[in-house]
Amino acid sequence: MADKDAQAAASTAAAITEAGGRALDMAWDLADLDCIDDRMVRIERGLGPIDILVNNTGGPPPTTAHGQALDLWRRHFEAMVLSVIAVTDRALPGMRARGFGRVITSASSGVVAPIANLGLSNALRLSLVGWSKTLAREVGRDGVTCNVVLPGRIATQRIRFLDAQKAEREGRTVEAVAAESTGAIPLGRYGEPREYADAVAFLASPRAGYITGSTLRVDGGLIASI
Repeated sequence: MADKDAQAAASTAAAITEAGGRALDMAWDLADLDCIDDRMVRIERGLGPIDILVNNTGGPPPTTAHGQALDLWRRHFEAMVLSVIAVTDRALPGMRARGFGRVITSASSGVVAPIANLGLSNALRLSLVGWSKTLAREVGRDGVTCNVVLPGRIATQRIRFLDAQKAEREGRTVEAVAAESTGAIPLGRYGEPREYADAVAFLASPRAGYITGSTLRVDGGLIASI
């Protein structure tokens, strides 16, 4: 478990251990590309070879797609895209040599239906979809699958933050913003984190061995397109 917030990573690792698993937690800012090899070595020494990689980066601040400083684009491109590519490239040789691997990348429903005022996220996460699809064709014969999961509105700190930001911009209450959001979801509610995790766990399992180069929506039916 890696997180910029060391306490958050430790808390999640403790929950995994309590449930009977093995976990290693570490503070890791994915924007720091120079520390990737060091962190990967620590993982391999602590837990063994990496067979399943779940790429899940933090999101950028809400912004329009225009008028943003190039340094802002560059910083989040490195944190959200280059970091994922670099970590995956570091894990892939071992997966291919062992004939089994899972690369699962979390993106957003915004790559299918762009979300207003999330210009950076819509653009940068979409680049990961193209990368993953291309990679799937390159490593499939080695037993490695590559898929992207598209969460919609999952009840996490991130969605609460976005609701609060929208409420502040529009001079409304957070409750009103959340009610509007859930009203647009066919299931009528935000998703639970465990529901998203169940989808990721399936893609990581041997039962998903014939699924690669795909995107899986976990959005309660939010995306209206086919």
